[in-house]
Amino acid sequence: MNDKKQKLASSFQKWLLILVVIAFLATTVFLWVFQTKLSKDNAVSLLQLNISDVRQDIIDASDKNLLELAWAIAGDVDSQNEITSVYLAKLKEKYDVTEVNYIDFEGIIRASTYPDFLDYEMASGEQSADFLVLLSEKNEYVQSYRPVSYDASIQRKYGGVILKNGGFIQVGYGAERFRKDIDEFVVGVTKNRHVGKEGCIIIVDEDGYIVSDRFGNEGEKIEAAGIKLGGNDFDKVRVFTAEVYGKPCYCLYENAEGYHIIAAMPKSEAALSRNVSVGVTTVMQIIIFGALFIMIFWLVKRLVVDNIYKVNDSLAAITEGKLDTVVDVRSHAEFDALSDDINQTVDTLKKYISDAEARIDAELAFAKAVQHSAMPSVFPPYPGRKEFDLFASMHTAKEVGGDFYDFYFVDKNTLAFLIADVSGKGIPAAMFMMTAKTLLKNFAESGLSVDEVFTRTNEKLCEGNEAEMFVTAWMGFIDLGTGKVTFANAGHNPPLIKKGDGGFEYLKARTGFILAGMEGIKYRKNEFYLEPGDCIYLYTDGVTESQNLQSELFGEERLLQVLNENTNEKADVICEKVKAAVDTFVGEAPQFDDITMLCLCYNSKSEKEREI
Repeated sequence: MNDKKQKLASSFQKWLLILVVIAFLATTVFLWVFQTKLSKDNAVSLLQLNISDVRQDIIDASDKNLLELAWAIAGDVDSQNEITSVYLAKLKEKYDVTEVNYIDFEGIIRASTYPDFLDYEMASGEQSADFLVLLSEKNEYVQSYRPVSYDASIQRKYGGVILKNGGFIQVGYGAERFRKDIDEFVVGVTKNRHVGKEGCIIIVDEDGYIVSDRFGNEGEKIEAAGIKLGGNDFDKVRVFTAEVYGKPCYCLYENAEGYHIIAAMPKSEAALSRNVSVGVTTVMQIIIFGALFIMIFWLVKRLVVDNIYKVNDSLAAITEGKLDTVVDVRSHAEFDALSDDINQTVDTLKKYISDAEARIDAELAFAKAVQHSAMPSVFPPYPGRKEFDLFASMHTAKEVGGDFYDFYFVDKNTLAFLIADVSGKGIPAAMFMMTAKTLLKNFAESGLSVDEVFTRTNEKLCEGNEAEMFVTAWMGFIDLGTGKVTFANAGHNPPLIKKGDGGFEYLKARTGFILAGMEGIKYRKNEFYLEPGDCIYLYTDGVTESQNLQSELFGEERLLQVLNENTNEKADVICEKVKAAVDTFVGEAPQFDDITMLCLCYNSKSEKEREI
């Protein structure tokens, strides 16, 4: 499992980018759909505009032609004294029209090429009533090409003009004359007309034949252009798509004066505006969304993430133990409140730590007193015994330590003395020290030799030693009558011996294995003799391994030098001189290890004192 978490800024940047991309794609898709519809609507509007123009041109041409015929017939009618149906029939043949009617000033047909229309009141019919405007408002009036009211199967166009003597003439013609008069005009309408750049207008007659288009396909069926229309589709305005002359097109058609006007525009041309618009807008969106992404990320990083980093830096210092660190992020109310909460929490924590330290200090002071009370501290220890001079001291690096010394009589003339160093510091080392000290003393007082004392003690300390602590120790038994010293060394520093008027020298002897390090170890007994005036100095590595601010060790050579400068001093003075030399060397550097030492000087004794 990867414990490395992604940073807030990176995570926010990733998700912001994802959201911006989604928003960009959504707006682009919407824009594409909208512009597609808009381009189609614009194309249809352009088609409608072109159809309207063509349709109006056809209607204007048709109206003009019919009115010209009507005015010509009205001129002939005005020259007659009497207007009869027979005369109108002659005019019908003359001008090749379908129908001619004379209507008097009362709106009644008085003469007609259709006898059934005689005495017909124009006001009674919806279509015919439109012409009554000629009796009051207009000089001429024309209707669109449409089915006649009395027979929907007949398509006819009517126009009317006023007469000088009152009333008006109504002229109508059918599909054949209608097309004859305006086909020539219609053919030219679409020749040079384009819808856009590549679109076209196609005019088709009622039978589905092309009357006019820009490609010269007059007379062919509309299917030749790729358009299929039939039935009632010619009777309504309709938008559709088709391949006109091989190009997919938007198409629109409309009826006008018996013709079908079809406008077509290629889809590719219609989509050009969409493509340009979407392209330009997409570029603008990229710029805008990119700018928004940068600004939002910058603002959030500046206003939130950077301040969180500042808070985290302060918290990191606090977790490292720098409890005097103050969180001071005050850019916004939220961070101001957060800073105050953290600072209050740290203040409370400092108070709890201070209270705990006070309790621990009290408990350690008590533990130190207990530890020191377990070791001899009154000197001289045996004022009635003049055979030796002995002094020992212990200066712990903490309130309690793992070093210890001890001395006691195992019989009337044999003094046991030792020094030891337990691995570790603090209360665990002190507890292990008390166990080792007690075992060593019990076995020594039981009458065992010094090597057996170490062997038995090692076995006991190895039992249940889950903490894997160990002890280095040097222990000696001195026969005060003869000066003979038997000793064993369990991995401890070698003592220094002063012989007669000479200087101190390190005792050279084989060192045994540490105590509590391994079961089944057998320790070796060694011996040497002290003459009156001789001294032995024991110490722990806290003496030789003391460091100054330059990380230099006090060392064995300096210890030897200090001892040799004080060869004629008593045991207590020797120990004090060594401690002073160590303190001077160390200076302001903190003490890292317990400093423990023991010095025993062997004195001469009179015969009388021996007998006593």
